[in-house]
Amino acid sequence: MRDNFSLYKRLDWVLIILYLALVFIGWVNILASCGAGEDGTYNILDFGEKYGKQLIWICASLVLAVIIIFVINPKLYNVFAWWIYGIMMLILVAVIFVGVDINGSRSWIRIGPLQIQPAEFAKIATIIALSSLMSKYGFTLKKKIHFVEAVALIMLPTLLILMEKEAGSALVFFGLIFMLYREGMSGWILVIGGTVVLFFILTLLWGPIITSIVLLGTLVVAFLIHNHYTSPHSKLKRKHLLIKYYILALIMGIGMLFSVGFVFDNVLQPHQKARIEDLLGIKEDIMGVGYNVHQSKIAIGSGGLFGKGFLQGTQTKYDFVPEQSTDFIFCTVGEEWGFVGSLLVIILYASLIIRIINRAEKSENRFTRIYGYSIACIFAMHVFINIGMTIGLAPVVGIPLPFFSYGGSSLWAFTILLFIFVRLDADRLQVFR
Repeated sequence: MRDNFSLYKRLDWVLIILYLALVFIGWVNILASCGAGEDGTYNILDFGEKYGKQLIWICASLVLAVIIIFVINPKLYNVFAWWIYGIMMLILVAVIFVGVDINGSRSWIRIGPLQIQPAEFAKIATIIALSSLMSKYGFTLKKKIHFVEAVALIMLPTLLILMEKEAGSALVFFGLIFMLYREGMSGWILVIGGTVVLFFILTLLWGPIITSIVLLGTLVVAFLIHNHYTSPHSKLKRKHLLIKYYILALIMGIGMLFSVGFVFDNVLQPHQKARIEDLLGIKEDIMGVGYNVHQSKIAIGSGGLFGKGFLQGTQTKYDFVPEQSTDFIFCTVGEEWGFVGSLLVIILYASLIIRIINRAEKSENRFTRIYGYSIACIFAMHVFINIGMTIGLAPVVGIPLPFFSYGGSSLWAFTILLFIFVRLDADRLQVFR
């Protein structure tokens, strides 16, 4: 009893309060997105409606949070990290063959009346395994073998989820690159990765020939700047080496640019290609693939500064926005609570992510620090992509807004992710490997 009381005092209640606020506001907006019953009223205990089901999942999440904090020994996450990871990878493989097809994604398992999406829980297993691997004595990302191990650990679930045709969940794993950067990965990898994405987009817009000319100009400017700031003593020795590197980069870059069309046409699914083309303005189809985003922007724009008021949103009330309780839940906030309400939600998310990073940075335990930075990256990716796609700044990839979107799998997974960190943080001055 005394130990539990001591633990109670060590918990970060700011994180817990932020979690409860986001869950409550999310449920209120799910209620709004569902609309009134046939009699024009709302029965929050109607478990046949989405808001009623979400209440059940919220209660289950709170139970999970209590179990994680007061029952499970945090040392076990490190001890059983590879067992958790291995079992989850086997489940992801099984889903490919026995999963239920929902909206073109074969990423769900039906267990009685429940539908579970293992991809959401794969984030937990991957982050725990990654934290265990990188917290080992002597591990450093400056060693190539260690870097390859960390990247392979991330890429395995990513590829398996892609095979389930769940591009949104797979995309989120790439956010972990920022945690790797914090732990010592070269910043050049971030620069190169960002450059590849940029030139991929430019090739879709301008074609490979024009983009190749732009690439050549960019490399020439980069070489001149690089050469200018090179030490005079080593300039002659390094100049020939720099030229070789830049020529190699040019050849590889042009090869990549001319392969963009093949990748775009043969790797991506038709609906994914259509959504990217709509986002970039290559093809506009507001009555087809662009319908959701078009209606979402109308809903958000109509909210004005302070919104239309709770349950007063016409886009919401008349069900103009498909998937409004899940992927497009943020447009309900924009329509009914306006710019002020939307800004408040964004501030809550920013506060949550910054708080996690701050607590992780203060931890004496490397496992806890890596875990904290990892979940901060995952949350940030979800928030950025989800809100971005509702306002037309990111492609529609089917990704939930943490603690907000309707659905048990995502809510439970995000709750587990957060409260494992809350429990680890309560012992942040301890070093348990």
